[in-house]
Amino acid sequence: MIDPITWFVEPFALGFQQRALIGGLLAGVMSAVIGTWLVLRGMSFFGDAFVHGIVPGIAAAVLLDINPTLGAAAAAIVMVVAIETVHRQTLLREDTAIGLLFVGMLALGVVIISKSASYAGSLTTILFGDVLGISTTDLLVQGVLAVVVIAAAVLMYRPLLVLALNRQKAELLGLRPGLAHATLLVLIALAVIGSYQAVGTLLVFGLLVGPPAAAALVTRSIPAMMVTAAVFAAISVVVGLQISYYLDTAGSATMALVPVLLFFILLAARAGMRGIRRRVGREVQHTEPVDANA
Repeated sequence: MIDPITWFVEPFALGFQQRALIGGLLAGVMSAVIGTWLVLRGMSFFGDAFVHGIVPGIAAAVLLDINPTLGAAAAAIVMVVAIETVHRQTLLREDTAIGLLFVGMLALGVVIISKSASYAGSLTTILFGDVLGISTTDLLVQGVLAVVVIAAAVLMYRPLLVLALNRQKAELLGLRPGLAHATLLVLIALAVIGSYQAVGTLLVFGLLVGPPAAAALVTRSIPAMMVTAAVFAAISVVVGLQISYYLDTAGSATMALVPVLLFFILLAARAGMRGIRRRVGREVQHTEPVDANA
């Protein structure tokens, strides 16, 4: 008989597996915290496009052997300016500009990285991550970015909250919604930079939106949603790495898949509970005694 404790810890017995766990947890928690604001503002499509829009910057940084933060920041600025330009200079809706840039920036990133001598390996790491290849240096960078992202999300709670609820009210209160929106974009970029080694730029969206969306099903306040999203992200990382170990699947993809599955499991459970409550309510109504004097 297999010892449950041994079964649980075996996937994390070696050094590279432990680094994968820590790196995944850092990526998951900071992505879930900042992803809460994406879900609350209904910016999931924008967030997905924005994540893909950073790919050329990271690709160029890898190719030129410079800090990926600089490349991602430059790409993020280009993405935002381009969306605003298309939206203001044409009659096209904002989602059209986002869709065009979604494909264009991703394609540009692949074109840039194709110039690398290690094209296949670099492209796979950037797009899909390499959680088992995380180094101690990567963890240090991730740790710093996680602290910055989480601290900023907490400190900016009030302006981000008012911005999510009512942009006009944020302006009336002098909370500078434009600055709050720009800060949110910067934090998303930092979260992606801190996560692409673990889950890749394509799959990080699963940790950005999956845990907050699942948390929204079981919580009633924004702080509770944010904390629950972080917990769901941590669980997703641990479970994803265990599934990857025992079923020999891709670790990064499995971690990104778990929170999506969790969302649909909770959604089905909530629908089931509603059905049970309605059925019980109807049964109670049918069994209520009739007043003979009525």
